[in-house]
Amino acid sequence: MRVKRGVAARAKHKKILKAAKGMQHNRTRSFRLAKQAVTRALQYAYRDRRNKKRDLRGLWITRINAAARLQGTTYSKLMAGLKKANIELDRKILSELAAKEPKAFEAVAKSAE
Repeated sequence: MRVKRGVAARAKHKKILKAAKGMQHNRTRSFRLAKQAVTRALQYAYRDRRNKKRDLRGLWITRINAAARLQGTTYSKLMAGLKKANIELDRKILSELAAKEPKAFEAVAKSAE
């Protein structure tokens, strides 16, 4: 007895077309184009979940450097001073302090000298 695959194929197509919802032109209607677009979108999503961490770290360093220069020092000197003083604040927290709590950042910068 032969196996008819209509139901499985329809389900597979619906799954891909649902994932392509919100895309433009024939990507939402044509299964072939939708499959290509969804595959590429998933590749970009995987790659950029890693790149996001890289980008945020760069942003944090830029913020810390800007705040450190207002205190009359540089990013590298500030980080070296923090390490010597055994102050274990990561870059994310330091950038939050620099942006939202300048007085607290100033105190941290003074203790790192």
